Amino acid sequence: MSTGYKTNTAMPLDQEENSEKGSGEKEMSFLEHLEELRWHVVRALVAVIVFTIVAFALAPWIFENIIFAPARVDFPTFKFLCRLGDAIGYEGLCVQDIPFKVQSRNMTGQFTMHIMSSFILGLVVAFPYVVWELWRFIKPGLQASERKYSRGAVASVSILFFMGVAFGYYVIAPWMVYFLANYSISDMIVNEFDITSYVSTVVMLVLGSGLLFQLPVVIFFLTKIGIVTPQFLRKYRKHSIVIILVIAAIVTPPDPLSQMLITIPLYMLFEISILISASVAKRKARDEAEELLREQNAASPEP
Repeated sequence: MSTGYKTNTAMPLDQEENSEKGSGEKEMSFLEHLEELRWHVVRALVAVIVFTIVAFALAPWIFENIIFAPARVDFPTFKFLCRLGDAIGYEGLCVQDIPFKVQSRNMTGQFTMHIMSSFILGLVVAFPYVVWELWRFIKPGLQASERKYSRGAVASVSILFFMGVAFGYYVIAPWMVYFLANYSISDMIVNEFDITSYVSTVVMLVLGSGLLFQLPVVIFFLTKIGIVTPQFLRKYRKHSIVIILVIAAIVTPPDPLSQMLITIPLYMLFEISILISASVAKRKARDEAEELLREQNAASPEP
């Protein structure tokens, strides 16, 4: 009879790997779990800091070619829409001018934005590794069936995040800059934006879009634990369309075609979430039925 302790199924990956190698199987205490989590978080932060330092060193190129790019008429989005407008004979899609000026009114304004933008860029680039580190800690605590259904979780989260970042940067950000740069309630007012306001708006908008595209992942887990159902999402589909249209109207110029360019992807994301919720709910019902059948078979007396 073995005198060793049974390995805990909620053991973090590093400890689990040590156990598989035969180096002292034992249960981990709460403090040991916290210590393990701390090291996963530390490694994730190190990755973010490394990319932040790289972005900080490349700041002149990043500001010129990435951060300020959506404020120029030669931005890829504006060039594409201009070519599209020429093809369909609609000149309203072609952006000819963006009256845009940036100032720094605070002594520490440029330095503060330098640090903030570098950190956000470092977080964006390191995002897959951050998710992977957190997943390494969570995965050993899942049951076998949950691990099976969660395969590719890191890749899915990362792909959706970068799709959202690209959507925010190439679709929402340029139209928001164009709209706010041209918005005026009086000819006596000149739009000259502060560097702090511009950078924080663009950077947080892009980061927020990346997080917004995590909706399918959120719906997956909410359906998994029974908080959301596909019936609930279908019931409020009309409400979601209204909300999406309002968002598109706010972040785009008063142009129907421009609004549709944002409305369609957001609505498709919502519909994909409904399909994911339906798939999870169906799989969950099937698993529960199989479990009930096994319990009935186990409880029935043998002939």
